Amino acid sequence: MKLDEIMNSLKEMGTEQTKNTFVRHGAREPFYGVKIGDLKKLVKYVKKDQELALSLYDTGNSDAMYLAGLSINPKLMTKDQLQKWAEGAYWYMIAESTVGAVAAESSYALELARKWMKSEEELIEDCGWSTYSHYLSIAPDENIDKGEVRELLKYIEKNIHHSKNRVRYTMNAFVIAVGSFVPSLNVEAMLVGKKIGKVHVDVGNTACKVPLATDYIEKVELKGKLGVKKKTCIC
Repeated sequence: MKLDEIMNSLKEMGTEQTKNTFVRHGAREPFYGVKIGDLKKLVKYVKKDQELALSLYDTGNSDAMYLAGLSINPKLMTKDQLQKWAEGAYWYMIAESTVGAVAAESSYALELARKWMKSEEELIEDCGWSTYSHYLSIAPDENIDKGEVRELLKYIEKNIHHSKNRVRYTMNAFVIAVGSFVPSLNVEAMLVGKKIGKVHVDVGNTACKVPLATDYIEKVELKGKLGVKKKTCIC
C-alpha cells in the first residue's frame, strides 16, 4: 500500500467517539480517531517498508504517527531520525508510547534518553524518561547501569513534585519500571516510591489516574512477574 492508501484507510477506520476521547487527552487536528487495535490491522501493510513508516510519521497526523511507531524497524533508524521524531511528538501518547518505545529498541536508546531527559521542552524530556523506562523493560540486567539508575531514582525523589506536568508521570513510571524489571533495585525503587507517594499530574478532562508506584510494583511481585522482561515495548 502507498501512503495515500494508508491515509484513506485510517480515515475510514476513524470514529468521532475515539477522536473526541483523544482530543481530551491532547491530540489535535489533523487526525481521524482510530483505535489502537484497528491501527494494528494495518501494520502488515507498512512493516517491511521503512520509508513508508517514516512518511506516515511525517504527516503529523496522530493516527499515522502511531501506526509508524508500530511498523518501523527501530534498528534501522538513525539518531537524527529519532531526534526528529522526538521533536515532532506534540502530545504525550506519541512522546511516550511511540517515540519512547521505538527509541528504546534502537541502537541509541541510552544516549538519546540521557540527552532528552535534560531538555527544557516538556515533551522531549518526557520522551527521555519514557525511553529509559521502556529500555529497562527489555534490556538484559547485565546491560543496565545500576549506578546510573540509582542516581536517577535519587533525582526523582528530590525533583518529581516540582517537575513539568507530564514529566512527573513518566518519572513515576520510571520508578515503577525499576521496581518491576530490575530485581536487584526493587527495594530501592520501593523506598523511593514510598517517599514520593502520590504524584499529581493534570490529565485534563479525562478519567486517567497516576498509579501509586509502590502499589503497582507490589502487584507485579504478587503475580510472580518481578524481573520478567518484555520481548518488545512497542505495542
